[in-house]
Amino acid sequence: MPDFLFEIGLEEIPARMIAPAQMELARRVQDVLTRERLLEAGSEVHSYSTPRRLAVLVKSVAIAQSDTEELLTGPSWNIAFKNGEPTPAAQAFAKKAGVELSALQKITTPKGEYVSATAQRKGRSATEILAEQLPKELAALYWPKNMYWRPGKPERFVRPVKWLVALLDHAIVPVEFAGVRAANITYGHRILHGSESVTIEHAADYLGQLEAAHVTADVELRRHRIRKALDAAVRSVAGARWREDHPLVDTVTHLTEWPAVILGSFEPEYLTLPEEVLVMVMRDHQKYFAVEDASHKLAPYFLTVLNTQPEEHGDEIIRHGNERVLRARFNDARFFWDVDQKIPLTARVEMLKSVTFQKDLGSYHDKTAATLRIAEKLAGILSEKGARIDTGALLEATKLAKADLTAELVKEFTELQGIVGGLYARAQGLGESVAQAIYWQYSPAGIEDPIPPTAEGQLLGIADRFQTISAMFGIGLEPTGSKDPFGLRRAANGIVKILAESGLPLTLWDLTEAAPRGPATAEKIPAFFRERVEFYLRDVRGFAYDVVNAVLAAGHNDIRDAIARAEALSAVRGADDFIAIAAAFKRMKNILRQAQEKNLLQSEPNYDDSSLTDLAEINLRTRAGQVGKDFHILQRTHKYREALELIATLRPDVDQFFDKVMVMVEDEAIRNARLALILRVQRAFSSIADFSEIVTA
Repeated sequence: MPDFLFEIGLEEIPARMIAPAQMELARRVQDVLTRERLLEAGSEVHSYSTPRRLAVLVKSVAIAQSDTEELLTGPSWNIAFKNGEPTPAAQAFAKKAGVELSALQKITTPKGEYVSATAQRKGRSATEILAEQLPKELAALYWPKNMYWRPGKPERFVRPVKWLVALLDHAIVPVEFAGVRAANITYGHRILHGSESVTIEHAADYLGQLEAAHVTADVELRRHRIRKALDAAVRSVAGARWREDHPLVDTVTHLTEWPAVILGSFEPEYLTLPEEVLVMVMRDHQKYFAVEDASHKLAPYFLTVLNTQPEEHGDEIIRHGNERVLRARFNDARFFWDVDQKIPLTARVEMLKSVTFQKDLGSYHDKTAATLRIAEKLAGILSEKGARIDTGALLEATKLAKADLTAELVKEFTELQGIVGGLYARAQGLGESVAQAIYWQYSPAGIEDPIPPTAEGQLLGIADRFQTISAMFGIGLEPTGSKDPFGLRRAANGIVKILAESGLPLTLWDLTEAAPRGPATAEKIPAFFRERVEFYLRDVRGFAYDVVNAVLAAGHNDIRDAIARAEALSAVRGADDFIAIAAAFKRMKNILRQAQEKNLLQSEPNYDDSSLTDLAEINLRTRAGQVGKDFHILQRTHKYREALELIATLRPDVDQFFDKVMVMVEDEAIRNARLALILRVQRAFSSIADFSEIVTA
């Protein structure tokens, strides 16, 4: 069976967009082949990319679809045949099915007798299908930003399409997209191979022929070569190693086709600047890797990844050029650092009046005042709960948190916002607690980032984010659908992560109480945070979706408590007795819902003991009361797993109840008593989780 190669060549794609597009294109090609019955068992789908291409190579593709038979049903027999003779309806159906009239058969269905025929469907060729389907898949490929490049033409893509390759082994598949028709011609490295084309003789030769043209299309191989080259380059400095940086490795991998690494150096005098500033300049502005010594301190060296192989002695020219650029950037940083020190952070707070936070919400000075009020209230709540926190340092840090927005260093290197404020606070002797809180205020920026290491930093991060969320919701700027222009979901994720992973005894209700009260705070924000807690439990902590639903149904106000309940539920959910109890609770919930729909259930139904006379219902009432006492003791002491295991001991009594007792009987008194019994059982044992949410089959 032939191999299929598909490559789309483009002008340089932004590095951050390549990996998702590579995965999506591979998925789309595989989906087409699977849907069209062209993908054989044991077929392999491989995807490749460089800044100038996306490619998919599929091993063992069927040359054509297999022929199939399809049973077709036509008009009723009485309409198709009159007195045994075929009518025009029968003739039309036979023509449509592609069979002779004599091949028509009678079938009997629940609706009567009909004409049927077995139609032979000849399989289409892979070439025909791929030529038809792949342009549609390319047009549907998602890009964060698209562009038009042909006047008057409808297609949009991330960059102009330059070439297409589509091969079944050595045969060209006539795919056409954006005015470009597929061939067996691709292109090698722009510098090392020039404009000379590369003819792909056979789909299986793709990687090898590109390697010969100085293009490593395999992303993982390219990443491996970069890491090995970084290791080799840094060995020339005794005791040194490059500082591990996975995101930067990914970035340079997607910026290169034929990578090489050069070691450069800078004057040790720049090491007097804070390490964070130096690394940020190297990493974010120049895509350089920092080098550290054996004690993990920054060394006066850097590593740059090139997208070419320097000619003999050419590496010295490239090295000196990169050193000159970096020296200029470091000089800028040092100049801004020195200039900024002339105005202390405390004097910069007033300057925030001229820095707009949001047009309807005022300046960052206004935001600081609002955040300060929330932080003060939260500090008071923590004090009431007996938590230890340096309130003075917290309030001072909150007051100064945004002051570095007026600093020249932050204006030049915006990624250092907050970090610069912390460094300035330390340099200006404002206290380590204040400096640390300011430094870490934006952490976690992502769900993988650590939370601030100090209670003051954690509380500042919470207060700042919650002020932003409540203020934006208050003027109707909450996230909608996939749009979140103010990053409120990210802010809420940060709050949830801090509450989950810190020792702060704060609940979501505490935050709501500390913020200005309004309709948005009271209604929309709790629902918004429920979504974020659900995301954290499911996607960050990895709990099963039904466990998350069950736990959240019992409350999410205390996030660490919700985590503990989810852990306990995950531990016991596989036990047979617990599965049976969960199924029984689902049955109770359904009965109660049906009763409510029929207006047969009061919110607080009367419990008439005298109406419960069946032994099964008496046993359930008695055992539920006995178990309930111990259950609530375990629950109050947060021994959730033991509490859940205790609930499972009710299984025999619950099973007997549903085996022997009919709840929805005609007698109103008996029905009400039984409804009240299962309602109270359900309520009594659903404070840890709503067990009816657990999938039991």
